[in-house]
Amino acid sequence: MRYLKKRRYATGAVQGRPMASDPMDGVANLFDIGLVFIVGLIVTLFSTYRLHDLFNEESEMTIVKKNKNGEMEIITKSKRKIEALKVSKSMGEGEGHRMGVAYQLEDGSMVYVPDGTEAASD
Repeated sequence: MRYLKKRRYATGAVQGRPMASDPMDGVANLFDIGLVFIVGLIVTLFSTYRLHDLFNEESEMTIVKKNKNGEMEIITKSKRKIEALKVSKSMGEGEGHRMGVAYQLEDGSMVYVPDGTEAASD
């Protein structure tokens, strides 16, 4: 009859006594899962928007942001220096004069031809 009274003990039990379960163990596991999710989300966002150049000291980049009100913000990174400039409507207004013409070639390069110069002919 000795075999009918089997008792199961939790792993890690001390001296044959069953181990009591702590209800906070599940909360700790949820916290760990949350941390892994957040780190994965940050890595995904940096990869998607190609922002890994922000951590490279030698890289230079410019980001232009425009909100729904039409206000623009220009963020420039030059080596280790990052600057943000908010562009207002008054910055883009004013009078000026024509200085020349810029052409974009098929290979994507740009050529600037100032006004008042004549093309050399052979």
